[in-house]
Amino acid sequence: MERVSHNRCFGGSQSTYQHDSTATNTPMRVSVYLPPAAEHKAVPVLWYLSGLTCTEENFSIKAGAQRYAAELGIALVAPDTSPRGAGIEGEDERFDLGTGAGFYVDATEAPWSAHYCMYRYIAEELPELLFGELPLDITRQGITGHSMGGHGALILALKQPGRFRSVSALAPIASPLQAGFGRDALRSYLGPDESMWRAYDTPSLLEQGMRFPDAPLIDQGSADDFKAEHLKPELLLSACQRNDQAIDYREHSGYDHGYYFVASFIGEHVAHHAQRLHT
Repeated sequence: MERVSHNRCFGGSQSTYQHDSTATNTPMRVSVYLPPAAEHKAVPVLWYLSGLTCTEENFSIKAGAQRYAAELGIALVAPDTSPRGAGIEGEDERFDLGTGAGFYVDATEAPWSAHYCMYRYIAEELPELLFGELPLDITRQGITGHSMGGHGALILALKQPGRFRSVSALAPIASPLQAGFGRDALRSYLGPDESMWRAYDTPSLLEQGMRFPDAPLIDQGSADDFKAEHLKPELLLSACQRNDQAIDYREHSGYDHGYYFVASFIGEHVAHHAQRLHT
């Protein structure tokens, strides 16, 4: 990995790394915050997956999570949301498909399948790189995310049992199989057979018997314009109820979908994970 930026932040360091990815066949970037404690020992890591249109920078610049991570001795890792510059026709034409919209799946349909393998990138390639280079404790990992990234956090926690001790999400796309944003993306990346989509759909994975390591913390704004059509939190709640999966769901009056919402509650999410990662 090549470190392309580095800044002191709350006694620790905020850096951006770039590397050539075998999963996406493109250069990829990842943001990493190391707390002061990382100067002396390997620290727990909280993965943050961003939403549509975002890069690895949005979270590190807008959320203000470093203050809490520094106090609680947690590293923050925020990957990019898709390959960039893959040269696929039309990849930059829509905000919900292509660049900035990887949906954390491994595409099987051409031309996307040559590059859009974000699930494998997050699940396998990036952890191997980071844990080999940085003072991160591989035995203590949590995962969270926002919107499309909330969807990614939930499916990764379900599909990789034993890797994560804790999971949370902020305004997640609860079911891309049944939501406006997700259906078009899954059809393009995975083809028309909806049975193939279920491998990346939280309610479907719960129905298949997969379970979260702990009751996930879910925050949702009541004034979120995407809630009814694209996020559909009721689908997540009903799936958890049907499958005896505990969930800590909180809806906040007047909050919308943006980073003011994320910044308002990210401290509680970092604390949620720290409590589980330090035990």
